[in-house]
Amino acid sequence: MRYIGLDPSTKTGFVVMDERGEVLDMKEIKPKSKQDPERFGELAELVAMEIEQGDKVIIEGFSYGSKGAAVSTQYGIGWLIRSKLVELSNLDVIDRYVEVTPNGLKKFATGKGNTKKEDMILPINDRWGFRNPSDNIRDAYVLAQIGRYLDGREKPTAFQRDVLDKLHENEVAS
Repeated sequence: MRYIGLDPSTKTGFVVMDERGEVLDMKEIKPKSKQDPERFGELAELVAMEIEQGDKVIIEGFSYGSKGAAVSTQYGIGWLIRSKLVELSNLDVIDRYVEVTPNGLKKFATGKGNTKKEDMILPINDRWGFRNPSDNIRDAYVLAQIGRYLDGREKPTAFQRDVLDKLHENEVAS
């Protein structure tokens, strides 16, 4: 089983982790096209090409409170990647994907859901010994870890259990 963490963005964070928590691959996936919406579609295709049969995909949800011109770009990229994941699910490549809110991701890594990106660096290093200069890759790493914890491969802290319980509740409601 491989766990894929995805942080959708113009430079999409992508981490592949095995059952033991070893990182098999990590990168920012960047399209060559500079024109929208071609860039969005290319990015979704590049992400889909990395996913293999049986992978469990964990993706960061939308930041609904964000403002500014970049928000429409984030939604465009996010929806096209999700559309590709649904397509892969329909083809039985993946079972389904799990969506984690930005606050859930932060809380899982640090214990606080309103942590700033730069304040996540040390907790991620302290908890898992992982360092990377890209916040996209760091977020994708935490998402892949969430997949492992969801499958019971690690024992969660109390605050991590809160995040996992919310994910299970949403799974039942879906």
